[in-house]
Amino acid sequence: MAKRDYYEVLGVGKTATLEEIKKAYRKLAIANHPDKNPGDKAAEERFKEATEAYDVLADEKKRKMYDQYGFAGIDGANGGPRDYSNVYRDFSDIFGGGFGGGGFEDIFSSFFGGGGRTQGRGGQRGPESGSSLRYDVDIDFKDAVFGTKVEVTYSHQVACEECHGSGSQGRSGTKACPTCNGSGQVRRNSGFFAIASTCPTCNGSGQVIDNPCSSCHGTGLKRKQQKVKVTIPAGVDTGSRVVLRGMGDAGPNGGPAGDLYVYINVKPHKYFVRQDYDLYCKIPISFTQASLGAEIQVPTIDGQSIKVNIPPGIQHGKMLRVRERGVTKLNSTERGDMYIKLMVQVPKRLGMKAKKLMQELSDALGEETSPNPVPFDEE
Repeated sequence: MAKRDYYEVLGVGKTATLEEIKKAYRKLAIANHPDKNPGDKAAEERFKEATEAYDVLADEKKRKMYDQYGFAGIDGANGGPRDYSNVYRDFSDIFGGGFGGGGFEDIFSSFFGGGGRTQGRGGQRGPESGSSLRYDVDIDFKDAVFGTKVEVTYSHQVACEECHGSGSQGRSGTKACPTCNGSGQVRRNSGFFAIASTCPTCNGSGQVIDNPCSSCHGTGLKRKQQKVKVTIPAGVDTGSRVVLRGMGDAGPNGGPAGDLYVYINVKPHKYFVRQDYDLYCKIPISFTQASLGAEIQVPTIDGQSIKVNIPPGIQHGKMLRVRERGVTKLNSTERGDMYIKLMVQVPKRLGMKAKKLMQELSDALGEETSPNPVPFDEE
């Protein structure tokens, strides 16, 4: 299963502060910690996923590498990806504050159904980050080598033009939720404790729209199709991605938009295959060319032909290297190499004259009629 974007996992925007990242992780860790969900494998996986995201985004250097290169920037650091299969971390760094100021009390109420969405003053829910989106695009092999531009059409949520994202018709605005009186929470008594939970009427916002917008039905968001040109850099390969910041879904309540992740799939080429930044192709040569040597014209991915010298006596399957005729390297003007695998072809039909000459050649070479076997590890 493909990994989810770390910002999406924690539900924060790309500009989130360290404190916002800690708060988001704290909420997820509480909800999915194995001690609270014994035997729940799905919760355990969510806990590991959130912990991995926090481990990267809470570290300034790792976060910078991730923002620039995605998962490749993180997996390539510190000797490869970390193992999060048995992570039950010490929460003192994110649950700090003792028994007040958002510490122990928040943890206790969250374990018993309290907590919930990030809220502003008066219980009102603040702006939230929009969702990031994924778009898959196919490009030709040659375009991956040299780069290209593609136009993609996708659907995403934008702020409603009628209500400017407020969700309210005209100037009626919002009013305090009658169920929770604007607090965003309802409380119930359980023994010695008063336990808070998210208000089911306003979903924790503390506000309800008095007269919902008829266009977006009070959501403040509408779905829209959009075309955008995407620059594909030279050197990409299948699985590479291009990130368009702020081109995802708009955030509720005026929050920042998510990103658009364009994932690339490179179509195979008829004659060339790729390994890292090198290209490989097969070129047929005749028996006489292999024996006597020759100068041949070989096509390249550039669409041009180059002269290649075949040394005399070359064997079937041998490789010749042509420097800097491979794939353009990412963020560089340098290129990999091209390797030519020579395929010696034996004629299937011979005329009388050719047969006579071949027989004379065989006699002159003194060819064996009872050859010994050759070990498999010998070429």
